[in-house]
Amino acid sequence: MSDLFPAQGPAQDPEPAPVGPQRSAGQEERRSRRRRTRRRRRTVLAVVLILVILGCVGWVAKDQLAGLVDDVRPGAAADYPGPGEDPVSVTIETGATGEDMGAALHDADVVASTQAFVSAFQDNPQAGQIQPGTHEMLTKMSAKDAVARLVANQNRVDIKLTIPEGFTVEQILERAVEVTGIPRDAFDAAMKDPDATGLPAQAKGNFEGWLFPTTYSFEPDVTATQALQQMVQQTLFALSDAGAKKADYQDVLIEASLIEREAKRDEDRPKMAAAIDNRLAAGDYLRIDASVAYGAGKPGTELTQKDLDDASNPYNLYEHPGFPPGPIASPGRPSIDAVLHPADDGTYYYFWLTVNLDTGETVFSSTQAGQDAAEAQLDEWLEENG
Repeated sequence: MSDLFPAQGPAQDPEPAPVGPQRSAGQEERRSRRRRTRRRRRTVLAVVLILVILGCVGWVAKDQLAGLVDDVRPGAAADYPGPGEDPVSVTIETGATGEDMGAALHDADVVASTQAFVSAFQDNPQAGQIQPGTHEMLTKMSAKDAVARLVANQNRVDIKLTIPEGFTVEQILERAVEVTGIPRDAFDAAMKDPDATGLPAQAKGNFEGWLFPTTYSFEPDVTATQALQQMVQQTLFALSDAGAKKADYQDVLIEASLIEREAKRDEDRPKMAAAIDNRLAAGDYLRIDASVAYGAGKPGTELTQKDLDDASNPYNLYEHPGFPPGPIASPGRPSIDAVLHPADDGTYYYFWLTVNLDTGETVFSSTQAGQDAAEAQLDEWLEENG
């Protein structure tokens, strides 16, 4: 071998050429965080987009959904603007709450919703004054106006029945039929079931005297039994309020009815009660023309001597001692009070006689001589006045 060329060692693999800058571990972590952030942003945007779409759908469908709710819960609708359209009758039951009233009004299309009425009811401090009964309202009223109309209590559709003091059962029923339109047969049937009307047992099924004279307000659909029941209850209240003992109710009504038919002026009633009590205490006959006339079925001014001698008439107090079998009319409160509080002014009342049939002037006396003088005074009046 020649030394002209240096000797070469064994062959080696070449180093790979660099392909770009080298990344550190920190750079890789930051890159990973950026990728995660981009993914979260995309997720949030998707959620927001979904919510926006759902909101738009809900806004479009809200009216339809509200209608569905109203179908399920009728009282949840809005309020009418008012002022109202067509008349309509609505009955407010006794003990009805604001919600009960609202439901009844909503059913009649007076208010648009029960909820609107309840709110107006709660806002009106006089709402508690609303009276039960049938009220004439208007359809499509505002809830506020509906409450105000009920509070005013000027549109109740009631039947007014006025019973004067001294009316008999027959007269009362005749007027009740005329005013209420209830057939007489219905009243007759109702009176055959006194328990249903609340008539006390001591009345023995006889309604005479137990139908209190006053003005009644009945619902348009009142029944005969309900009407009689109210009249009987009013009598029971008057007796209790006047201080009568329950066991004495019938006797109080009998005596009060005699006074009612005999006395023309309230100031005479206590005197007449005292005279009746004095006669009973003496064991004397009461000799009251009004009772005889009731039993005879004729006016007292038409009584004859034959009527006064008729012992077959159980109401003839010229022939029968004590009280008649029952009341002869419906007495008012002044007559009831007179029975319970007879005159106590030191005068002994025993006789009385009306000496002026126009004014009702009545003369009271303690002796037969005084009564005879009163009869002469009456005869003089009759001669002058025909």
